[in-house]
Amino acid sequence: MNAVTRPSAEPLFAGLPGDISVSFEFFPPKTEKMEETLWESIETLAPLAPRFVSVTYGAGGSTRERTHNTVARIARDTALVPAAHLTCVAASKAEIEEVASQYWEAGVRHIVALRGDPPPADGGRFVPHPEGYASAADLVAGLKLLHDFEVSVAAYPETHPEALSAEADLDNLKRKLDAGASQAITQFFFSTDAYFRFLDKALAAGITAPILPGIMPVTSFEAIRRMSGNTEIPAWLEQAFEGLDQRPGPRALVAATVAVDLCQRLYQGGVRHFHFYTLNRAEQAYAICQLLGVRPQELAKENAR
Repeated sequence: MNAVTRPSAEPLFAGLPGDISVSFEFFPPKTEKMEETLWESIETLAPLAPRFVSVTYGAGGSTRERTHNTVARIARDTALVPAAHLTCVAASKAEIEEVASQYWEAGVRHIVALRGDPPPADGGRFVPHPEGYASAADLVAGLKLLHDFEVSVAAYPETHPEALSAEADLDNLKRKLDAGASQAITQFFFSTDAYFRFLDKALAAGITAPILPGIMPVTSFEAIRRMSGNTEIPAWLEQAFEGLDQRPGPRALVAATVAVDLCQRLYQGGVRHFHFYTLNRAEQAYAICQLLGVRPQELAKENAR
């Protein structure tokens, strides 16, 4: 009689050793109802003690005032560390420096510096403002001259859609870091192999700054397709979400499972910080953190006694 092969008794989502740190991205609200949702999300996730929380900037600077108000309120009314997005699009250097100085005066010390997405009126093509910064690397250098900000920049494991090549894209990342940025945050991805290959290439190019993986829980698979750019959407992911866009409950459960599996694979490869694109939906991000062993700070202190 053949011996029975028994499955491992280790739970699939066993808590990790407690050495994970997280950060969260939000977007500024457009309506009063959306503002309520945003602040409920911030209050829900704050006890997890994120290293920082970032607030996005709309295409063409379209949310400039709302982004500033949201970031300033986080700095004023919470114990969280806010990071404000700033872009080069449709703004002169003087305008950007004015916004950055307002952030500094509000107590904000962390900027996510991006070239930015051009407004639809420009046909999807980035055109530098005649008196503005021509690239994210130039923006980083300008911010560092203005104040001693901590600056994060974007990275693309599967290459920016507008890049001439993967090598050119990596060169651009190095320029941003050499200009004074201290870390990069990646575009979302679903292939850990793509992320780790990118890290290997970055290291070979002399990049030693942290490159935080950006994790996008799926809230709408159709939206993921639209936002993916050069990001590969694996066939297994298509199958996992088939028919779920009109079933938000099951979709949220599947999305949390997929995100935790991705994070666990990254953890096994040495990753200890995860940046979550929350889309202002706290429950999903909170559930993922729970499965990864991230607990509210007060609860973690009690368990350590």
